Amino acid sequence: MENSSTLSKSAVKISLDLLSNPLCEQDQDFLNMVTALDTAMKRMDAFNQEKVNQIQKTVIEPLKKFSSVFPSLNMAVKRREQALQDYRRLQAKVEKYEEKEKTGPVLAKLHQAREELRPVRDDFEAKNKQLLDEMPRFYNSRLDYFQPSFESLIRAQVGYYSEMQKIFGDLTQQLDQPGHTDEQRERENEARLSELRALSIVADD
Repeated sequence: MENSSTLSKSAVKISLDLLSNPLCEQDQDFLNMVTALDTAMKRMDAFNQEKVNQIQKTVIEPLKKFSSVFPSLNMAVKRREQALQDYRRLQAKVEKYEEKEKTGPVLAKLHQAREELRPVRDDFEAKNKQLLDEMPRFYNSRLDYFQPSFESLIRAQVGYYSEMQKIFGDLTQQLDQPGHTDEQRERENEARLSELRALSIVADD
């Protein structure tokens, strides 16, 4: 979008520069053509800015909001992994005491290990269930989330290029000289270009 804005601003600057050209003071027809071009470029720039604003609001900003969800998802995955490690560590501790001879001290430690394991297991299962429930919904919702943005992007592009077609169609009608052939127009363009090259402000090739 930045390149698009730069391009339209550059086109406006070129038309303004042409208006300050000495040929505009000497040739009314040339002035009329440059004025028509300047009006067209300003219209183009205005519609381009409108397109940029629309895309920023309906596409870029929603994309940024969607991207902001990922850090929270990554944190939830990390918390689940940490809970899994704690669960496995305490589960291994329980299994170790279960394999030992069932003496009084061993049974006491086994009971304590099982008590430590219970809340950790419950925490892991809760975090795991949350991810299993929410990740598919998040994945499946992406199309519903982005569809309005894609539709808005298409509408913005179609509207912009429809206006460009109208603007340059109007400009062509204003600049067109009835009865002139393409060869005549080409010769006139070459003559104008030669006059521009003859100006002292234009560097030699």
